[in-house]
Amino acid sequence: MTQNTIGFIGVGNMGGPMALNLVAAGHRLVVHDVNTDALKPFGNKVQIARSPAEVANEAEIVMVSLPRPEIVHGVVFGEGGIAAGSKRKIFVDLSTTGPRMAKTISDELAKRGVVALDAPVSGGVSGAVKGTVAVMVSGPKAEADIVMPLLAAVGKVFYIGAEPGMGQTMKLINNLLSATAQAATAEALVMGTKFGLDAKIMIDVLNASSGRNTATEAKYPNEILPRRFKGGFALELMVKDVKLAIETAESMHVPMWVGQAVKQLWLYAEGHGGPQQDATELIKHIEAWSDVTVKGK
Repeated sequence: MTQNTIGFIGVGNMGGPMALNLVAAGHRLVVHDVNTDALKPFGNKVQIARSPAEVANEAEIVMVSLPRPEIVHGVVFGEGGIAAGSKRKIFVDLSTTGPRMAKTISDELAKRGVVALDAPVSGGVSGAVKGTVAVMVSGPKAEADIVMPLLAAVGKVFYIGAEPGMGQTMKLINNLLSATAQAATAEALVMGTKFGLDAKIMIDVLNASSGRNTATEAKYPNEILPRRFKGGFALELMVKDVKLAIETAESMHVPMWVGQAVKQLWLYAEGHGGPQQDATELIKHIEAWSDVTVKGK
């Protein structure tokens, strides 16, 4: 198996930087994206394919980074999909699709002699650019051992387990906690601002205290207090991930009282701000309720 030729489908906000990091690590890439503008940063550094099937005709390892489970399924099994390719042997899903879809894809590809690995990533666009995302790999160990050294160019790689969907479940746990931290921090910062506290001082105190979390450490200093709101992760994607987490928990009869409340807040934000609004703009909807603006002085 040629380890240095990798197929990569989906080179948007997350996939693009990850693919460029693979190129920088010396790997030959065959790339496809329905958005031709997303291909421009690659110049002549990669081979461009016209379809997922064409990618899978060129590369034995095919990675995808796509926004929704149904899109991943269509790219794999639709007309001109990866499954129709002649060379593909290992499929690696870097997207967040949930364990149910991971198992479906794994089972269907196994019938075609292809091993599927789910390997969702976390760390945002900045992590994808820096090559510091967490990569959560699950699937057969032999194939994981082939792919994980390649993924080291993308970030820190963790082997979660042999069963399909284990990596996806780990990612949903992570994103549920991230969504909860951001929602709770928004409410807390709006409360403090309404009382007259300085937003930057609140963040500094929280980051030196037990209330510290990913939102206070990165999202507030970098995106929210400066009112930039360019985190690169859309509201609709956060809603999708939280829904998948709750659906997965409910399928195992695990209660999600806090998770349900978090989901409702994100759904409210999506309904009022639109699906493409940046996830860091969640706070705007709580500010509107409270008639305050949280910003650095």
